[in-house]
Amino acid sequence: MHNREKLKSLLVDVFLLEPAEFRFDMTREEVPTWDSLGVVSMAVGIHQTFGYHFTPEEALAIQGVPDIMKLLETKGISFDA
Repeated sequence: MHNREKLKSLLVDVFLLEPAEFRFDMTREEVPTWDSLGVVSMAVGIHQTFGYHFTPEEALAIQGVPDIMKLLETKGISFDA
């Protein structure tokens, strides 16, 4: 499974989305379950899936899926198809 699919699967699970609802350009405001608990769950899932542990500042600064991908790419995790 490629990293894009891993990220999609993780976020669909964490934020209780239907797979068809997910978009790689989604923002935090579009996802009702992307609250403080969702941020913690997402950070734990990112660590388990990709091996990177967000700092609290990084986790709180994320405003959408593109931010997650950009941050992980700076850590050497590629999202190329």
